Amino acid sequence: MAMLGIALVNMLVALDQTVVSTALPSIVSELKGFEYYAWIASIYMLASVVTVPVFGRLGDYFGRRRFVIASVVTFTGASVLCGLAPNMPFLVFARGLQGVGGGMMVGTAFASVPDLFPDARTRVRWQVVISTAYGIGTAAGPSLGGLLSEHFGWRSTFLVNLPVGLAALYFVWRYLPNFARKDRGRVQIDWRGAGLIAVVLGGFQVFIENVPAHGLSVFNAVLIAAVAAGVYWLLRTERRVTHPIVPLDMFRHPQMVVLFSLSMLTGFVMFSLIFFAPLLLQGGFGLSPQAAGLVATPLAGCIALGSFINTPIVVRLSRPTNMVTLGFCLLAVSAAGIALAHRDTPQGLIALAMAAAGIGLGFILNNLNVFGQEIAGSERFGITTALLQSTRMVGGMLGTTIVGTLVNHQYAKGVGAAVSAYAATPFAQAASRVLDPRILIDAQLRASLLADMHALGANGAPLVETARQTLVGSVHAGVLLTGIAALVAAWRVRRIRQIKFGGKIDRAALAVSE
Repeated sequence: MAMLGIALVNMLVALDQTVVSTALPSIVSELKGFEYYAWIASIYMLASVVTVPVFGRLGDYFGRRRFVIASVVTFTGASVLCGLAPNMPFLVFARGLQGVGGGMMVGTAFASVPDLFPDARTRVRWQVVISTAYGIGTAAGPSLGGLLSEHFGWRSTFLVNLPVGLAALYFVWRYLPNFARKDRGRVQIDWRGAGLIAVVLGGFQVFIENVPAHGLSVFNAVLIAAVAAGVYWLLRTERRVTHPIVPLDMFRHPQMVVLFSLSMLTGFVMFSLIFFAPLLLQGGFGLSPQAAGLVATPLAGCIALGSFINTPIVVRLSRPTNMVTLGFCLLAVSAAGIALAHRDTPQGLIALAMAAAGIGLGFILNNLNVFGQEIAGSERFGITTALLQSTRMVGGMLGTTIVGTLVNHQYAKGVGAAVSAYAATPFAQAASRVLDPRILIDAQLRASLLADMHALGANGAPLVETARQTLVGSVHAGVLLTGIAALVAAWRVRRIRQIKFGGKIDRAALAVSE
């Protein structure tokens, strides 16, 4: 029964990620503020990446049950706030609160499984429950998001978390036991380190978004200098405290460094595809939210399929790392397929490219955790899992921010050139409305623009089509960037020393004084 609660928590996180991504174009259309598009994704991951190691450590020291309960309450309450958001800044705030709840879940709920099942063989069998829940959430998410967004409005895509969250809360509250350390009174929480992590990551994200628009301005120069100073202060802090949030010893092991970099690149590719594929399908190809959700479903749904295919194969390979290499190659193939797609491409082919990405992720995600466990040893399993999750979220944050900035810049540049042709005409004000990409997503806005230009004696259809083609090219450029990241990751996999399941791993370099 406790595992059922943890599985529902896993489903809650997976469902939210995939449901919301499909509804993003509709959200931007109603609340305006296209410049916040990437922030809706990145603020969630920024909040998560800070809270995962913090609450992972707190769960180790004080027991995980109370934090799992708090995470479900926080996440579900934030989902309600998202569904009631009156504007984009409020939605970004609520998504940040959701990220806090999601980070607490990742840092504590998943770490409860070893508490419940100390025997590794038993634990592996129970992982099927979590994989199934994740598969249901990810597979149903895009289609459900499109269906809800189209027929009940985008707000319903957040409110759907409420029944799942309440069910998870019941089973966790009722059945999950609490395991706490006896010497918890001597623990000194590294709050300064947690605060510095938030400042450094938040400042770096603002810098990435500001540079394309303003260049290396005085503000950006001061900002990046402050980020560098924050990194220096964070390293000094983590070396001195007795219970660091980020144990730097883990980053002195070359194999762990490779795993962390692979996890970051995985997040870069995964979240960029999840959040920008719907924009391509709806804004670029003119699909409805429901149709776009159906086409995007294989990306999320096939992650579980890839995991099931991977499990019986990887343990029999003489070089298990080949499965991870294959996974990243599939991600690169998927990115190429999406980047080559156009409006007349059969939807089945686009869905096939999405499926390749999902299967590739299924080959990668579980294996990185297993490799980390084999290298670090069971005594470091908790912090290794937390750091792999955190680095993946950092990669996702950077991916959505960088790709979002690229898409915004390319779209503004391309459409701005087309609009400038109307500068000295009576149509200038109406034509400038295509600078807002919402015109490609909202049929009513588009019809209004065409009607206004027709009333002025101009045909606005070519301008709208130019904007559509510009958006397609912009998203294609972002997707190609994710493909390059996948190829870099495939090349880096070879740096992992040979893994032998059940073999002996030299852990001397990971010896850490707690």
